[in-house]
Amino acid sequence: MKLGLVHINMGSMSQPDALVAATRAAESAGFDSVWAGEHVVLPDPQVPPSPMSPQDPALDSLFALAWAAAHSTTIRLATGIVILPQRNPVVLAKEVATLDVLSGGRVMLGVGAGYLEPEFRALGANFAERGAVTDEYLEALQALWYDEHPEYHGRFVDFAGIDAHPRPLQQPIPLVVAGHSPPAYRRAVARAHGWYGYWLTPDEVAASVAGLRGAADQVERPAGLGTLEISVTPRGRLTPALATAFAEAGVDRLVALASPTPDGPMRAIEAAVAAIADL
Repeated sequence: MKLGLVHINMGSMSQPDALVAATRAAESAGFDSVWAGEHVVLPDPQVPPSPMSPQDPALDSLFALAWAAAHSTTIRLATGIVILPQRNPVVLAKEVATLDVLSGGRVMLGVGAGYLEPEFRALGANFAERGAVTDEYLEALQALWYDEHPEYHGRFVDFAGIDAHPRPLQQPIPLVVAGHSPPAYRRAVARAHGWYGYWLTPDEVAASVAGLRGAADQVERPAGLGTLEISVTPRGRLTPALATAFAEAGVDRLVALASPTPDGPMRAIEAAVAAIADL
């Protein structure tokens, strides 16, 4: 069982020294990855389904991961997740490639289609067609990273006669798709190296794994992607019994969530290490 630590760009870990301390502690404890979430803006006042207060601090995910990269050596740097249809894909391709080069090839790009309409509206992003936008943007990113002469012509993004270097060190960048809907399952099966579920119980993971298997009957998975890796942030305190249940549900990586207190990251790291000790 692999271990990750999520939201290193939020709460107490949004402070520079705290972010560095959490990253180094996770790396020293044998975690394979740190994850940064994303909300560019939040509705004020808070309204459902917004998960956070508008005053909750959240650093830009890629900037935070660059800071983590500069203060670590081996731990992988994952977005958990970038809300892809809110981003300009050409700019994002440059940012992710840059982070991969600067970190020595440690980036994992986690993406989702998003769900918070006020955030989309503030950014001028296409909420109604966000699933279709997400699929096109993924294709555009791959063209910019891997094609000798990048070119893409779609409904939402269109370019030709351009190039961008340096390319990512990793060929390919590991891609993780998040979401608990049938389109997200199909997107993960058809396009991604991994799937990420947030704040789930083992039973909810089992349901999502079943959804991913159903999607595999509907869309073709390229052989080059390999086996789909399952990463999950558990709901509730992580214990050995809970870790065992997640392993039995098919989870490959537990991405621990720290409490917002100053000692939250260290407590989460210690609890996660203890929870998987006998797996």
